[in-house]
Amino acid sequence: MSSLSATVTYYDHFHRPRIDLTKSRYDQKAFLGRARHFFLTTDPRNLVATSKQLDDAKQLLQQYKSGMEPSGTTDDDVWNAKRLYDSAFHPETGEKMFVMGRMSAQVPCNMTITGCMLTFYRSTPAILFWQWINQSFNAIVNYTNRSGDTGVSNRQLLSAYVAATGGAIAAALGVSYTAKKAPPIVARLGPFAAVAAANCINIPMMRRRELESGINVFDEDGNELGKSKIAARKAITQVVVSRVGMATPGMVLVPVVINFLARFRWYARYARFIEAPIQTLGVGFFLVFATPLCCALFPQQSSLPVSQLEQELQEHIAATSQSTTKVYFNKGL
Repeated sequence: MSSLSATVTYYDHFHRPRIDLTKSRYDQKAFLGRARHFFLTTDPRNLVATSKQLDDAKQLLQQYKSGMEPSGTTDDDVWNAKRLYDSAFHPETGEKMFVMGRMSAQVPCNMTITGCMLTFYRSTPAILFWQWINQSFNAIVNYTNRSGDTGVSNRQLLSAYVAATGGAIAAALGVSYTAKKAPPIVARLGPFAAVAAANCINIPMMRRRELESGINVFDEDGNELGKSKIAARKAITQVVVSRVGMATPGMVLVPVVINFLARFRWYARYARFIEAPIQTLGVGFFLVFATPLCCALFPQQSSLPVSQLEQELQEHIAATSQSTTKVYFNKGL
């Protein structure tokens, strides 16, 4: 939790201020600063970085922290290394994350899966298949971006996966059945309803261990104070809101546009050839902006007043850290 360490300004032998690597390049207390940060870390171009480039970036940051970086290293070199590091390594455990679970994979993976869900929403087999694919991807993302090093058993992973997939399929089939007597736009919005419902199931289920045991909370200097279930509930709620927000523009606006175009004869004539590419590219366009902006809705290092924590934890903090009035925790992504 070193990202909450007190700010100390150091200078190198050229009398330049040293970069505080525990902090982002941009102000994380402001939405705009968080947005700029996530535009960098969710950039799909980060995925083309090789394992060696990522390891080199990590090594440079370690060298810089100890003041032993190679001669000629510039501030831009350090910031670029931090960008790569933040995009591929877990902010709390420091472990390299599985490539499909990284937030920089959200745009290419989600645009493909969502484009197919929006295109093949009419038949039951297609609904079943693409909802299964989507929830498999979501399970990877949710597990990869869980808060801290909270352990999750194989049984919990399986139950979360089954519950989310079942919820998504039930929502999608329910909307599909209801839409038979409704305007076409209702059927086109079925995939969004399924995705929203699944996020409300999948994320809490995948992070159920955090709800049961709590997540680590820290003071502003990064000292661990204990675990809090209340903090876990807040963290998971924020992530659910962010994830649904990411899906909303592409999965709502694109179907509305397609529904409008479907009125024209020229579109109906070529729909089977152009509908899938249009929807996939449309979803991708919205995800490029929605992904970082929705990640930025809430601070990565969220906080709670001590007075809102469990009574037992309040008493522990009062006894060991009397000056602490607010605790901080990594909400996950």
